[in-house]
Amino acid sequence: MTTTHERPSEEIRILATGGTFDKEYNELDGTLYFEDSHLYEMLKKGRSTLRINIRTLMMVDSLEMTKSDREVILHSCLRSEVSKIIITHGTDTMIDTAQLLKEQITDKTVILTGALIPYAFGTSDGFFNLGNAIGFVQVLMPGVYICMNGRIFNPDEVKKNYSTGFFEAIS
Repeated sequence: MTTTHERPSEEIRILATGGTFDKEYNELDGTLYFEDSHLYEMLKKGRSTLRINIRTLMMVDSLEMTKSDREVILHSCLRSEVSKIIITHGTDTMIDTAQLLKEQITDKTVILTGALIPYAFGTSDGFFNLGNAIGFVQVLMPGVYICMNGRIFNPDEVKKNYSTGFFEAIS
């Protein structure tokens, strides 16, 4: 009789920073706002069995993210004892944050992901992007990456196409 021994999974840290990913919709006045992260619900719905630790750093739209906010993200990654990190981030300035992180983080696998449609809408791409980021963070070599639309990108070789809503490799 053969027995298999499953290795315990390495812990994955998710840092929530806000962005469209976690926005709520006020049906009365049509505004988008932040309340709590949807990450816990998403992991539960996805039936994740991984060791995932979620930390909310901030809840801001990435267009309103400051240099100080990016420094908080950087220092959270640098101080983390965990080597596999996912950052949920607004898509408008995700590339800027990824490039900053790439300059200083070389010994950890860091993936930034987000959504163009709020998770609360029910038709969000955030669920798909989060699932992909969780898979990629477990297998990629140390470095900083962007995970959107089922693809993984180097922060220096990607752009957001505002007319299609997709992230694309820069040719």
